Amino acid sequence: MDMKQIKSLMKEFDESSLSSIKINNEGFSIEIEKATIAAAVAAPVAVASVAVQTPAVAEEILGDKILSPMVGTYYNAPSPDSPVFVKEGDIIKKGQPLAILEAMKIMNELEAEFDCKILKILVEDGKPVEYDMPLFAVEKI
Repeated sequence: MDMKQIKSLMKEFDESSLSSIKINNEGFSIEIEKATIAAAVAAPVAVASVAVQTPAVAEEILGDKILSPMVGTYYNAPSPDSPVFVKEGDIIKKGQPLAILEAMKIMNELEAEFDCKILKILVEDGKPVEYDMPLFAVEKI
């Protein structure tokens, strides 16, 4: 088949109700598949639901925040059987550990950049976090 025939075949396939086609002819082979409509529709729905939830969460978080400096997994203690680094209501000094963020099997200790009081812990232990995601609502001291 020459390029003109291939383009013609692709156009006819696109306009047909077929979802896939495979042609083998004298040493020439071509296989074409259409993307499923369900996959194309599912992506915008997922994005829309996340977009709807994000403003509601942002409205709840007032005041100063401590943000995640990286993408990773949030841990509130150095090990499962250790006490947590901080609890709501704790007064924290600059440099004090707040949590561990695991990224690519490396445990990174998150330290307070200023003296503050923990008003609310915004992430559950063992949950994934995104870059710049609020982890703690705090009041600077």
